[in-house]
Amino acid sequence: MERFPEFVANHLFLFSLLVSILMLLIWNFYGDVLSGVKMLLPEEVTRLINRDDAQVIDIRPQNDFENGHIIDALHINVDDLSNQVDKLKKYKDKGLIICCASGAVSVKEARKLINEGFEKAYCLKGGMMSWQQANLPLTKGSK
Repeated sequence: MERFPEFVANHLFLFSLLVSILMLLIWNFYGDVLSGVKMLLPEEVTRLINRDDAQVIDIRPQNDFENGHIIDALHINVDDLSNQVDKLKKYKDKGLIICCASGAVSVKEARKLINEGFEKAYCLKGGMMSWQQANLPLTKGSK
């Protein structure tokens, strides 16, 4: 153990790489908790929709939405979501589930909604990719 600082000094690049990989692993395991937004698996989303009548907000581009979306999902362009807060207030008590293509963008947008007072704002973990991998139904067209 007394030679550890010498090892680090001699192999600074490798040690930096090790620290970076460890940080990424920690972020991978605990990133959901650190984001402050509750991430829901597709099964949990269906339960929330069926039991609490939660509303799904799809923030993908219009083309992607029309090619397949969760049944009864409301499409709001990601750029317009901040301007649509008043429209979403009627779903405040039921819950809002934000979904995007992979789940990365929806976390940021859900955090904005939480800051606006939406306590029941959730994200679909893995986005529409996880929904499709779970073989859950999609509908096509615009709404």
